[in-house]
Amino acid sequence: MNSSRHFYIDGAWVAPATARDMDVIDPSTEEVCATISLGDQADTDKAVAAAKRAFTTWGISDPAERIAVAEQLLEVYKARAEDMAQAISQEMGAPIELARQQQVGAGSWHLEGFLRAAKSFEWDHPLGDWAPNERTIYEPVGVCALITPWNWPMNQIVLKVVPALLAGCTMILKPSEIAPLSGVLFSEFMDEAGVPAGVYNMLNGDGAGVGSQLSAHKDVDMVSFTGSTRAGRLISKAGAETIKRVALELGGKGANIIFADAHEKAVKQGVIRCFRNTGQSCNAPTRMLVERSRYDQAVEEAEAAAKTITVGPASEEGRHVGPAVSEVQFDKIQGLIQKGIDEGARLLAGGPGRPENLNRGYYIRPTVFADVTPDMTIYREEIFGPVLSILPFDDEDHAVAIANDTEYGLTNYVQTGDIEKLRRVARRLRSGMVEGNGQGFGQGSPFGGYKQSGNGREGGRFGLHEFLEVKAVSGWG
Repeated sequence: MNSSRHFYIDGAWVAPATARDMDVIDPSTEEVCATISLGDQADTDKAVAAAKRAFTTWGISDPAERIAVAEQLLEVYKARAEDMAQAISQEMGAPIELARQQQVGAGSWHLEGFLRAAKSFEWDHPLGDWAPNERTIYEPVGVCALITPWNWPMNQIVLKVVPALLAGCTMILKPSEIAPLSGVLFSEFMDEAGVPAGVYNMLNGDGAGVGSQLSAHKDVDMVSFTGSTRAGRLISKAGAETIKRVALELGGKGANIIFADAHEKAVKQGVIRCFRNTGQSCNAPTRMLVERSRYDQAVEEAEAAAKTITVGPASEEGRHVGPAVSEVQFDKIQGLIQKGIDEGARLLAGGPGRPENLNRGYYIRPTVFADVTPDMTIYREEIFGPVLSILPFDDEDHAVAIANDTEYGLTNYVQTGDIEKLRRVARRLRSGMVEGNGQGFGQGSPFGGYKQSGNGREGGRFGLHEFLEVKAVSGWG
């Protein structure tokens, strides 16, 4: 990837104003796999200026033109899917099969969903029969800063870039500096797709540098951020100075409520779902709540399921669990596992240290704790690793109380054979999403949370609305 040290600004690959190199570490080997440069204020200003210039024409372009560009992007994306899978697998440790099918697949899936939504979107329409001469018009917000994380790179980049593009916004993408290669490669895709100069720009940088500069920039009209709740607070404060729109998709501490009448494989499936992507998903079901009459059985099933899961390098084929993304994440997860032991949770599987067959790489032993209580750190904190906490509940009220007993509200899960029970519980859960009985969400479904899991929604027509202003015009005739 020859362009890894460069930024994509105003339709061209350019060198940073001041070279500040940063190594990208392959988490499977702990070895350097690439080098990028981190931007500074001069680079940020240059990218924002390019986006601001481009907005004067792109912002009033025909939606059909924007749809055509997005369709071309989809063709390029599909043609170079293997390149993307290899980049993601190497930079953040997703096993190659997971990278191909789910990491890369998430991007094309969302892209197709946005195209469907855009083609049927009413960009302007009459207010109603009672006001025939008034028009409601949807227009782009303006220049957008898009700040994305390392754990699902294409999922999050596509969820921001494509609706912004279709809405008529111009943008600056800042991918995670920990896993930036996919963002660089995606920028190549955008260039190959023929996106007009300045409409899409990409800077590498860290949160304290480029991230903060974009969040506070007077010429940035909107920030869309996915990442930690801590960083989301800082971005909100920075954006408040210029009253810019801020959309946040933050952390989670999902509860998986398993009633006694749930499917016989509900526990095993919950374990596997928790450990997918090495547990590095904001919507992972990390708290398994089991009805007391089934609790002892569930503990045995969870222990058995966890002990069948293998861990290995991301480059190897198979459905194993890869490493954590970085040394920082490795140390954080190890500390929380030890905290669970120290605070009295019952360790069923896994525990501190690397798996026995691996002495290099940021590998975590898939870990399951039982008898977790609300006063424990692992009950409260988002671990962002392959660590599952199990605890019992007595009835519906008790289950809902435990599930809602968190500062987060992204995704909860309900497993029961009683559809009316599922509906009752789903309505009472304070989260943006509730997955029932393992049924995945449809293309274009709104993704986002309540409480400190953020605000706004991504995906389909909901994602388009995030990047649109609403204008009322009277006297339309």
